[in-house]
Order: sequence, then structure tokens, then C-alpha cells
Amino acid sequence: MYRKSQISWHKQARLIEHFVAGSTARTAAKLVNVNKTTAAFYFHRLREIIALECKNKALFSGEFEVDESYFGGVRKGKRGRGAAGKVPVFGILKHGGKVYTQIIPDAASKTLMPIIRDKIQPDSIVYSDCWRGYNVLDVSEFKHYRINHSKLFANKHNHINGIENFWNQAKRHMRKFNGIPAKHFELFLKECEWRFNNCDPTDQLTQLRQWVKQYLN
Repeated sequence: MYRKSQISWHKQARLIEHFVAGSTARTAAKLVNVNKTTAAFYFHRLREIIALECKNKALFSGEFEVDESYFGGVRKGKRGRGAAGKVPVFGILKHGGKVYTQIIPDAASKTLMPIIRDKIQPDSIVYSDCWRGYNVLDVSEFKHYRINHSKLFANKHNHINGIENFWNQAKRHMRKFNGIPAKHFELFLKECEWRFNNCDPTDQLTQLRQWVKQYLN
């Protein structure tokens, strides 16, 4: 699938370390002594591999938080759901577990429900906020609980703090790149998903080294 890398393994290993550390390609290029275009292309290939490995990860049963968020630069005008110029993203987080993300065209029920049904088994508990797009969950095969942010953000175990935390982490990570091309946004999103699901940097390093040897060497 991938053409073998022409970079020495020593430099690849160093680039992987800088990627895990969250360095930009420009910074990594200077520290590893490679062309910035070479470093940027290598980081792009790492994100492609991560996205490929993240594909079709099942979440199964349990308790889940669902939420949508909007990514993009600061713009004047409407904010929040339906904000112009933003990329809408839907997320499912298993309580105390892993997150799954997907770019969506809108936050309507007809868009969200097929994703929920594909990733969560029937009779699972699903927590959401009060967005009308989740109304259909009330008469679905899931046990649905709403969190009213204006009255009570978290009630012991009933909350969507986990998915909100993921959105914050993802946006903070992406902000350092000063704008991400729309055609590559999904790769950066999957990178954030992977980092969240594998939060130990040593585990990230081990995984990436294995995947690079599988795909690029």
C-alpha cells in the first residue's frame, strides 16, 4: 500500500519520537536535520497509518457518552451547532474507555443514529446533552439519559465530561498547527483519537514503530 521510505531508520526513529512528542514537522525537521518538506510528508504518512489502524474499531456494550463538536478557526457570526465555516464532528466515548470520532454533514437524528447503532450494541446506556438530534434515542433500543448543561453538568456517574475532555484535548493539539487543510482534517482528527485512546507516550512510540516497520520498511 505504501512506498518504502527512503529515510534512514535512525532518522525515521527520531521523527517518530518528535511526532509522539507533538512537535510540528518544521521543528522536527530542524532537530533531525532533514528537509521540512520531507518531515511534513513523513508526518502525513504517520497520520495515514494511524487513521488506517483506527478504522472499524468496535465499541460494543456498556455505558457511552455521545456529543458533537465543531472545529475551525475563529469566525464572526453564528457559533455552536451549525456555525458557518466549521467542521462538525460526532464522538462516542465509552465510560472510562476509548473514543470514536467521525466527521458528519450535520447533527440531525438521521445522521447520528446510524453511527450510534453501528458502534454501540442495543440495551447499552447512552448519555447525551439536550440537543434535539438525540430525541430519537428516547424511543430507541438504548437506555437514554440526558445531561442538562444549564442546570446540572454532572451528577455522579451520569455525565458527558469524558467526551468534553476529548474535544478540549483535540482542539488544543490542533491549534498548534495554525490551520489544517480541510482535505487533511480527518487525518488530524484520527491522530487525536489515537492519542486519547493510547495516552501513554511510550505505548504510542511502540505502536508507531511497529506500524512503520509494517508499512514503510
